Amino acid sequence: MFKYLKNDLPASVVVFFVALPLCLGIALASGAPLFAGLISGIVGGLIVGVLSGSQVGVSGPAAGLAAIVLAAIGTLGNYQDFLLAVVLAGLIQVVFGILKAGTIAYYFPSSVIKGMLTGIGIIIILKQIPHLIGYDQDPEGDLAFFQVDGGNTFSTITDSLSAISPGATLIGFISLGVFLGNNTVQKSQNISVDSGASGRRGRWHYLFSYHQGQLDFCYRTRPVG
Repeated sequence: MFKYLKNDLPASVVVFFVALPLCLGIALASGAPLFAGLISGIVGGLIVGVLSGSQVGVSGPAAGLAAIVLAAIGTLGNYQDFLLAVVLAGLIQVVFGILKAGTIAYYFPSSVIKGMLTGIGIIIILKQIPHLIGYDQDPEGDLAFFQVDGGNTFSTITDSLSAISPGATLIGFISLGVFLGNNTVQKSQNISVDSGASGRRGRWHYLFSYHQGQLDFCYRTRPVG
């Protein structure tokens, strides 16, 4: 448990400073109490991490679901009823897990899931365009199309074009370029190893390719000498 403490400790500090404002921001955008964002971060980071046993799992508040949570709270009327619905949904998932009924997911068309995620992505992109160029008349943000200030998503984008901040725009596009460029980076590493039983020295060629969010890995050998 404490074997990698010297690496885990500084990593946890970095994650804390990233996760704290993220949890608060998502809670605010979802129409939930700010304290709920903190609780979600704690549960996702500690309890889920311990119970899942996965080394690559990501848990905690998700920005992509903020629009769904906001709509659900508005439909149910209050945050307490929404919490009850979440608990019931969790119990249903536990029952499905016990019954090994995960295969039921195959009966849901993937196009429905992709369409929902695409819609959420479009909402987030449109809402971030004014912030990208330094226009922030509504610091709390509105995920709904019709905003509380009387405008809507497209009118806010139009207004932001007349109040562009050069510094913020430059930083925004540099960050966007780094993010998009990272998806096309390819790097290779040559590692020489001894083949052991055969006594022949071979060169293992590793190729890592990061494309569209997927890390592809392949290798080949060739004799040396």
